[in-house]
Amino acid sequence: MLARLGATRLLEIRQALRLTPQASRSFSTALNYHLNTPDNNPDLPWEFTAANKEKVKEIISHYPSNYKQSAVIPLLDLAQQQHGGWLPVSAMNAVAKVIEVAPIRVYEVATFYSMFNRSPVGKYHLLVCGTTPCMIRGSREIEDSLLKHLGVKRNEVTKDGLFSVGEMECMGCCVNAPMITVADYSNGSEGYTYNYYVGQ
Repeated sequence: MLARLGATRLLEIRQALRLTPQASRSFSTALNYHLNTPDNNPDLPWEFTAANKEKVKEIISHYPSNYKQSAVIPLLDLAQQQHGGWLPVSAMNAVAKVIEVAPIRVYEVATFYSMFNRSPVGKYHLLVCGTTPCMIRGSREIEDSLLKHLGVKRNEVTKDGLFSVGEMECMGCCVNAPMITVADYSNGSEGYTYNYYVGQ
């Protein structure tokens, strides 16, 4: 009942603001809550591929049977890799079923950690460190240059689907600030990489 009232209220807000699906995605990201869009809603079918179902079994085998909810982060990571670098709500619901928890427990994790993308990203997701040492050494200027060169705003994807730019908190190499990383999702769950680059 409350969920239905909440969903109705969000729909009223969206209609009042006359948001397009793209704008509503940006709006929900800015306010840190979910609004259903055509490509991100709980009614879309989603399941792990046959190969990834084997990986799911292997991941869960690392945890005692009464603590399989502890596998939430590696399972979300696998789901994100499979889904081209971002997590739709239907994928999070699939993870919740696998580890037998309420979906909100999975949402809490996925929205807390910046490694999980809640909206589509490019095959090459450029992440600029936003922590103070990197900011002092010019990370904001680097981000501005990337955005200008690609012709996008933060967390938007280029028209060809190749690139997006986001922010990541401390990458753990402040002495070499500024830092950026390129999350390469071009191979899906067959092998994604994070390549780190430092300033000098």
